Amino acid sequence: MKPGLSLRVSQHLALTPQLQQSIRLLQLSTLELSSEVEQMLDDNPFLEREEDGAPREEFGLSRADTRTSEGDRVSENATEFEAASADGAGAEGPLDSESLLHEGWDGDGSVDVSADDGEWGGDAPARGQQAAGDDELDAGERTGAQESLTAHLHQQALALRLSPEDSAALRFLIESLNEDGYLEDSLAQLAATLIDDDDDIEQMEELVHRFTMALKLLQSLEPAGVGTRNLAECLSLQLRDLRAACAGEPDELARVGAAEAICAQHGAIELLAKRDAKRLAALTGLPEAQVRQGMQLIATLEPKPGRRFADVERNVVVPDVIVSVRGSGAQQRFRVQLNPDVMPRLRVHDVYASALRGGKGGENHQALAQRLQEARWFIKNIQQRFDTILRVSQAIVERQKSFFIHGELAMRPMVQRDLADELGVHESTISRVTTAKYMATPRGTFELKYFFGSALATESGGNASSTAVRALIKQLIDAENTAKPLSDNQLAELLKAQGIDCARRTVAKYREGLRIPVAGLRKASA
Repeated sequence: MKPGLSLRVSQHLALTPQLQQSIRLLQLSTLELSSEVEQMLDDNPFLEREEDGAPREEFGLSRADTRTSEGDRVSENATEFEAASADGAGAEGPLDSESLLHEGWDGDGSVDVSADDGEWGGDAPARGQQAAGDDELDAGERTGAQESLTAHLHQQALALRLSPEDSAALRFLIESLNEDGYLEDSLAQLAATLIDDDDDIEQMEELVHRFTMALKLLQSLEPAGVGTRNLAECLSLQLRDLRAACAGEPDELARVGAAEAICAQHGAIELLAKRDAKRLAALTGLPEAQVRQGMQLIATLEPKPGRRFADVERNVVVPDVIVSVRGSGAQQRFRVQLNPDVMPRLRVHDVYASALRGGKGGENHQALAQRLQEARWFIKNIQQRFDTILRVSQAIVERQKSFFIHGELAMRPMVQRDLADELGVHESTISRVTTAKYMATPRGTFELKYFFGSALATESGGNASSTAVRALIKQLIDAENTAKPLSDNQLAELLKAQGIDCARRTVAKYREGLRIPVAGLRKASA
């Protein structure tokens, strides 16, 4: 076979570095975007944070490509470059090609230096964003300083008169608790971590004994149940405190006694989860009615003593969009705004950019020009990111007005393709925008994906949103007779009676998604 030359014509899509960056920024969450901005600030010397954005707030996406006149450009360049040269080794210092050059940006092949970099900055407001004089936005409730479980226990331990050894043992046990307040490792395992010689049995026994005494002190602290090794022990400690609190009340003492008898039985926790009062009565030897009273009391206890001390800051959701309502009744109007707290304030470094414009082409001039172009594109892509988020959010609010007025039951069916067609973007863009982006509304804070739901057919020929059907199922279960809870078949029949065709398997899927147990586990004690 002889080698030869041939021509072939084909089409393919090439993603420029700017488009790749735009796509990546669009799918980032608020926290990830913040990290990306910090990384870019560290890597690119032409990018800086705008501390005082008042003079630049008029600039944004709508003026990103505006060019100044030739006269203004020459005058501005001369003034800025003279000022930079006069400063010499001042705060900014002269432009050092070697110190400014960083690798990693290929650019788009353009190394033209913009006439005016003043346009590349400000608060990066998206189109349609309100001016600075508008009403101040409330970004949601801010959580204060949250006291940790260990700090709470250490504070109580200070009031105990202990020897230095016992105080150290108690402090070590407190630090060994998990976030729920349980001691996961045995005392022997904890002691072994502090002993260099595993064969020193005498030292091991002494340390375990000291930990045993410290554990009793720990379990006497508040919250009740802290420092236990399992759920049964945790519940038993809480019942012990209840017994002391209801001394002199025979009826309450009987309930506490029944609850203590249940917790003392091996395998009782599994039977409690199944609400199997008959088997618990057989295990404890108590009348079934008394066992049910004990089960009701146990249901009021806290299975995770450290729950209220959880680090709520880790779970705080910072909304990207804020929806406020104006007017009431039929005159309600919804205002959609970006949260200014999550919008980075960036601009191009004026001194460095001016020095590059006035400098002569050298060995590193082209590379530095690409770094400057990188800074401009980064700011523009962030502006486009927030512009897209705002447009999608406005479209969601417009389509789901009934939800904001009446609640979940009024949610309309909507899929990502609906918004993509309306806004003229690809469906994948809607997916990226609505992932890990949150909207603060008068009805709570929701991920943007929450407002999407498939359609279920109704007898009237219309469609009902799956979100509304879930809300209706929850409403039916909340209103059910707890002595005779509704089965999935019965729920499907009730939905059909209201004109919604929903199969039993679909009801079961929605119920499980709501984390609602089956009817047998919802049955309340008589």
